Amino acid sequence: MSNDTLPLPPLNALRVFEVAARHLNFRLTAEELGVTQAAVAQQIRGLEANLELKLFERLPRGLMLTDAGQRYSVSIRHALELISEATQTLRPEPAHLTVSVTPTFASKWLIPKLASFTQLHSDIDLRVLATERLSHFQTDRVDIAIRYGRPPFGPGLNSEMLLEQRIVAVGSPALIESIGMPHDFDQLQRNPLLHDAHNFWPQFIAQIFEHPVQAAPKNLRFNQTSLAIETAIAGQGLALADDFFVQADIDAGRLTRLFESELHTDAGYYLLWPRKAKSPSALATVRQWLMDQR
Repeated sequence: MSNDTLPLPPLNALRVFEVAARHLNFRLTAEELGVTQAAVAQQIRGLEANLELKLFERLPRGLMLTDAGQRYSVSIRHALELISEATQTLRPEPAHLTVSVTPTFASKWLIPKLASFTQLHSDIDLRVLATERLSHFQTDRVDIAIRYGRPPFGPGLNSEMLLEQRIVAVGSPALIESIGMPHDFDQLQRNPLLHDAHNFWPQFIAQIFEHPVQAAPKNLRFNQTSLAIETAIAGQGLALADDFFVQADIDAGRLTRLFESELHTDAGYYLLWPRKAKSPSALATVRQWLMDQR
């Protein structure tokens, strides 16, 4: 380094100066930086003394940059941007990946497992998009979706079975204690049956009781399975749901299975993703993690 090279001012003072040059107000500068207004004024005075020139004109209602201050602010802002870019290059941002799921799948299956994902894969910024509608991979910037149904799901999509559907009947322990376990169809019919959009009760009754399907006298209907499950937990009726949606509530004693039998269908929950993935490496990681959670 040449002996003629001037020593650099303190970096912290330059940062304070850049913010003050934008706001032209020490109070707003202090708020942005999380310091006191006196500390800002002290940094600016120290920088002006170091440079041996005036950077601001102090006015009754704020500040005004001097000509030298104006020129210096442009250069310092550019220099700080270069430092920020260099730092980001050393510490690249995590990969962003969006998974689209139904609200019930998000609340009853995915969200309870997310802590393990963030611990294992801190390099992936996972976004959960909970919606009932079918997401458009391009328009909604969705990378992978979990949807109920059966293949094929559409051109240009890969699909993989995540969870096979197994429907079980549940009720709250308090309700079962008060009404008794419904061993026959008549006992079952005396309780409110909680329906979701799938409306599996007719199939379930026909399979379990081999009984002609009839309209139950007491019904409550919901557009989401999670609402039927929460209503069952509250002791307001009997619900049908996929076993993996209610297992945690059964283990915690919030719900009880009514029958050993379960209803199997030819549908299930599938992973769907475009054949031309935007972030193939992150997508493969998330897909494998989802499969490992079964």
